[in-house]
Amino acid sequence: MPDHHRMTTLIHLPPIGSLLRQAGRPLLESTLVPLALFWVLFTQAGFDAGLLAALAWSAVAIGRRVVLRRKIPAILVISTLLLLARTVVGFCTGSAFLYFLQPTVQNFVFALALLVTLGFERPLLAKLADDFCAFPDTLTDHPHMKRFFKRVSLLWAIVFLVNGATTLAVLATQTVGNYLMVSTAGSYSLVGLGIVASLWWFHRSMRGQGIRLRIGLPSPVRVG
Repeated sequence: MPDHHRMTTLIHLPPIGSLLRQAGRPLLESTLVPLALFWVLFTQAGFDAGLLAALAWSAVAIGRRVVLRRKIPAILVISTLLLLARTVVGFCTGSAFLYFLQPTVQNFVFALALLVTLGFERPLLAKLADDFCAFPDTLTDHPHMKRFFKRVSLLWAIVFLVNGATTLAVLATQTVGNYLMVSTAGSYSLVGLGIVASLWWFHRSMRGQGIRLRIGLPSPVRVG
């Protein structure tokens, strides 16, 4: 018989607007702005100018946080290091194909990293999630939450593998301009679907463990 007296843990998250801002800021800062700066400078001043503009933005974003003594998001550190490697290759070869080949290959690297860190106490995906949504300790330390991130890491490994394969195909057949437009739209559509699937899975998984999520309400309480 079902246990109607099972304790339900009620977890309160920030308002939806706050969650969207927190999730969107790292994405905008680490990916979209550098990409836009590269394209503008690439079309107006040439390939080298585009390389420098994208890297300079990321360097300033990290430098500002260091000066203000603010936490540097893991996604910003990772994207900047990868962008630095891409820029070096771009300058050394002068090849836009090789410059954009690297982020395509990085999809496969991320997929591998997600799978490798499944054995850690907190896999890579859980650490990256902290940049997009600061879960309360009540939820972060919950054993089922840890199991959830291990399982959903498999989903995101598939997302990155599919994204890598499709962007590689576009890069091999399209111009730089078409590649940026098609790959950006396709990548973020795929990532969006992954986010929706993850949220649905997360909500379903937490409810199965007697955890209910409320958005925009005060601090956590426990109800019977």
